[in-house]
Amino acid sequence: MERQKLLDELVEYGCRIFENDLSGIYLHGSIAMGCFNPIKSDIDILFVVENAITDLQKKMFMDVIVALNDNAPAKGIEMSLIRSEYCKNFVYPTPFDLHFSNTHLNWYKSNPTEYIEKMNGTDHDLAAHFVITKNRGIVLYGKPINDVFGEIPSEAYLDSIKSDIIGSQDEVIDNSIYIILNLCRVLAYVQDRLVLSKKEGGEWGIKNVDGKYKGLIKEALVCYTSDQNIVLNHSLALEYCEYMESKIGLKE
Repeated sequence: MERQKLLDELVEYGCRIFENDLSGIYLHGSIAMGCFNPIKSDIDILFVVENAITDLQKKMFMDVIVALNDNAPAKGIEMSLIRSEYCKNFVYPTPFDLHFSNTHLNWYKSNPTEYIEKMNGTDHDLAAHFVITKNRGIVLYGKPINDVFGEIPSEAYLDSIKSDIIGSQDEVIDNSIYIILNLCRVLAYVQDRLVLSKKEGGEWGIKNVDGKYKGLIKEALVCYTSDQNIVLNHSLALEYCEYMESKIGLKE
C-alpha cells in the first residue's frame, strides 16, 4: 500500500472508532525526521485520546492496525495510544492504554482477548517519542502538538534514550545498524543536547567520535539509507559499544 494511503486510512479509522474522544494523531520517528527507508524503517505514530477507551474500541482499532500492518513497509507500524492527561502533564515512565508493533503481532493474532486485557501499563520509550514529536513531529489529525504535549524533563528524555542502548554489546551483532547509529545519537544528546534521528546521529558521530570508529559508523550510515547490509567487524563493533557506553556514562 502506498504510504500516504496507509496514513490516510489510519486517520479515517481512528476518527471513526474514537470519535470526539480523539485529540490528535501524530507521526514521529524516521518519517517525521526525513530519513524514512521503506526497507529498514517502521511507521511511528501516536494516537492521543481524551478518556479511557473501551475494550470493544481497542478490539476494533487493533483489527484495523493489524490489517493495515499487513500492507505496511517491512518493519510495520509501531503505535501507542495515550490519554491526553499524560501528554499534557508528563509522567515518567508514561502510562499508555494500547500499543502495537510487529514484535507483538503473533500475540494479538493468537489471543486477541488476552492482548486487549494486558497490553497497557507504562513505557519508558514514550519520553523519547514525545520529545521527537515536540521537536519534529507531524500532525496527521487534531490539535497542534504544543497544545497536546507538555514539557518533558531532560532527565526523563536522557533516561529513556539511555535505556534503549543498555546491553548494546549483546545486540550489536544481530542489530548492528540500529545500535551503531543509536549510540551516536545518544552521545550527541549527552554532549551537545542535540535531538537527532539515527541518520543525523551517524553524521554527528563521524565528526565527533574517535576516528578509529569512523569507518564503522560510515558503513552503518550507508546501509541505513540504502538496501545494503552491513559487513561487520565483530571485535571492532564490540569495542565500539564499550567505548560509546563509557562516553555516554553507562559504565564507570
